[in-house]
Amino acid sequence: MARFLRPLLRGTTYTRLLHLWVPMLVVSVWLYILPSTPWVPALFLVPIGLLPAVRRGEGVQARLLLTPGETEPGISEAPSATWRDRVRTVLWLELRMLLGGVAMLATVWLPVITFELSRCAWVGVPSGVPLLDRLPPHRAWALLAPLPLLALYGAVVGLGELITAGARRLLGPSAAERLAALEERTEQLLERTRIARELHDSIGHALTVAVVQAGAARAAGDPEFTDQALDAIEETGRAALADLERVLGVLRESGRPVSARPTLADAGRLLESARASGAKVDAEVTGPVEAVPGPVSREGYRILQESLTNVLRHAGAVPVRVRVAVTGGMLTLDVRNSLPGATTGPGRGSGLRGIRERAALLGGTARTGPVDGDWQVRAELPIG
Repeated sequence: MARFLRPLLRGTTYTRLLHLWVPMLVVSVWLYILPSTPWVPALFLVPIGLLPAVRRGEGVQARLLLTPGETEPGISEAPSATWRDRVRTVLWLELRMLLGGVAMLATVWLPVITFELSRCAWVGVPSGVPLLDRLPPHRAWALLAPLPLLALYGAVVGLGELITAGARRLLGPSAAERLAALEERTEQLLERTRIARELHDSIGHALTVAVVQAGAARAAGDPEFTDQALDAIEETGRAALADLERVLGVLRESGRPVSARPTLADAGRLLESARASGAKVDAEVTGPVEAVPGPVSREGYRILQESLTNVLRHAGAVPVRVRVAVTGGMLTLDVRNSLPGATTGPGRGSGLRGIRERAALLGGTARTGPVDGDWQVRAELPIG
């Protein structure tokens, strides 16, 4: 019994009933003016439904009253973009008026019928309601009095479900809108993947530098070297915190520009950080690096950062040769370091995989692996 009456305790039941009643206000005014032509309001709905903005208004009403609180109700709030959308809006308006008329008749006449049956059972006075005025007074009518109320309950709940299904069908997103939503979702997933790579590269680099510096300071036992190591750890940690704050800012503000992300123009701090960690970095930059487009320059910075991080993490303080060249519409990044021991083959870690993914997203290539006794990371990114 409690489950049967549960719809009466939901606010959605009553907001849906209100949604059905709203168009009946216009119909009631028209019937008051010219009751002999009740079909005219339905005729006017055809040109009204062809207006693009009407679909948006109906979608907002439907989401607010038919599916309150639902994050994905399957009802669009976009204006009509095609004739198919306009036709669906016209059909929706006609369906809404039809079901609204049924709901109005049910909510008015079914309680009246219950009242009249009760009066015939207990008072015995014939009513003025058609058909009911012919009923003879009898106590047995009291047994039938609850039936119209049950029918009213079924009508309110059933019509609410029916109008909601109709809204999802006729006001639901079109094929173009579903495609746009899918593309937006894809962009969001790509952005999350990019942010994950950002955090991996930035925080991973900072932690690697800190670990290497701390270990070198402990092994050296030199107060002066220890001070230098602490300064390097502090500088790298501040840079990592700045990167973290920037990434969190992007998450908080979806419209925030990415221009604040570091580019190859900021590569000097990476090289100095690697040198402070004990690596002997031989760097050479050729070509107009400052003219490299922002997206390519930012991804190139991250590739260089991850390459140096891998050197410090896996090879330690070893000589590193860095070459950055901009020639012929191509940005080339080449990082080589000597290996302290034999290598087992091409790298398969998440860092090297991230380098290859970054290059592939820009239409370029990246190769990692041993070359002539050294470990090489070489990325070629198109800039034209």
